[in-house]
Parts: sequence; C-alpha cells; structure tokens
Amino acid sequence: MPTRRPGSSPSSDATPMPDNGRPGGREQKTPWTADRVMAELRARGLVDPSGGIAMKDLFGVAKAARDLALPDVEVLLAEPSYAARMAAVCVLDLQARRRPGQPELVDVYLRNHDRIDDWGMVDRAAPWVLGSALAGGPYDLLHDLAGSAEPIRRRTAITAPLWFVKYGSDADVEAGFAVAERLCADPETVVNKAVGIWLAHAGDRQRDRLLGFLGEFESAMARPAARLARRKL
Repeated sequence: MPTRRPGSSPSSDATPMPDNGRPGGREQKTPWTADRVMAELRARGLVDPSGGIAMKDLFGVAKAARDLALPDVEVLLAEPSYAARMAAVCVLDLQARRRPGQPELVDVYLRNHDRIDDWGMVDRAAPWVLGSALAGGPYDLLHDLAGSAEPIRRRTAITAPLWFVKYGSDADVEAGFAVAERLCADPETVVNKAVGIWLAHAGDRQRDRLLGFLGEFESAMARPAARLARRKL
C-alpha cells in the first residue's frame, strides 16, 4: 500500500480544479465519472506513485468530484489502486457532510467495506457517513461491526461515534461508551488505539464519565490506548 508523504493526511484540503479540468477555465462543464477521476489521479501521479501519495492532491480531486454518482463511487472502490479507493471514501465523506444521515451513503460504505481496508479510509468517512446516520439510534449496527472478526470493521465501530461526541445527544455519547467498553481490550493496535482516541474526545464533553470508564476498564486496555484516552485529562 502506498505511503502518505510526510505532513499529509486524508483530511488535508486543497483548491479544487476547474470543472473542465484545465487550469483557469470554466467554459465547459464536464460531468465527473469514475473514469474521469481515474484520469485526474493518473495525471497527478497518484495511481502508481514511486513514493508517497500527496494527500492534498488526492483530496483536491475528490473535492472537485464531490457530486460523483454513487455507482461511480462504487466503481472507484472496486479499483485496486489505494488512491482511487481513498478518493471514493473522500467523496462519500463530502456528500455526508452536505447531507448528513443519508442511508444510501451508509449502504455504499458497508457494501464495500472489504475495499475500505485502511485505517485512513475509515477515519476519513466513518464519522460523517455512519455516525450522522446512526445518531438517535438504534445502534445495533455499531455492535455488529464491533463483533466482526475483521479489525478494520471494528475500527469503524468505534470511529463512527466520533460524530456523536461533537454533534449528538448525551444518549448518543453513551452509546459510544458502550462500544468502547466492548472494544477497550481489543488486542489489535488498529482497534485499541481508535478506542483511546474516541475516549479522549468523549472526555472533552463528559470528563467525569471518562474518568469513571477508566476507573473500571483501564486495567484491561492496551497501554498505548490508555495513554491516548488520558491525553486530554
């Protein structure tokens, strides 16, 4: 899997290219398709990079293609290229930010979760795509994901509730604590560190609840996860 260039992240912003894909021109609006996204990624050297991927450039393509039809998003998710799949989840995230709680975005994410196989993809899309749709409950989907044999799905289970911390109700946040309780002793780093990150953010909103959680479960947590959970205390 390609590495990211130092200083880049899946959430880096970039100025989108003109609609016609040529600098400085908007004379002709060309529809965005999966093929066009792939062409833009190739033109920027992102599909088969010799070094790390410039996430700012990738996000610029995704932002320009933010109205991409969901069937085209799924075409990108079927690509072997990391850049194509990351661009696809960025588009899902951007669409969810504009229209939170859309079940069709959740369906695309879950149907293609075997292609969303990197922590950066999960962190990019899960809060807005899944979290915004699950606010207010029911929360069964989070527990289904938390019970998965696949660590990356378990990461989705605890990353999606980040949306609850910032935008949800106290009941939503409590639902996030329930998922954290299930996963706090997870042996996989990609999961237990995500638990620590979620707990740290939840503590910003409910410090006493976090302290109570740590008092009960910290001894079972991996040390890096516990340190992450306490980083804001």
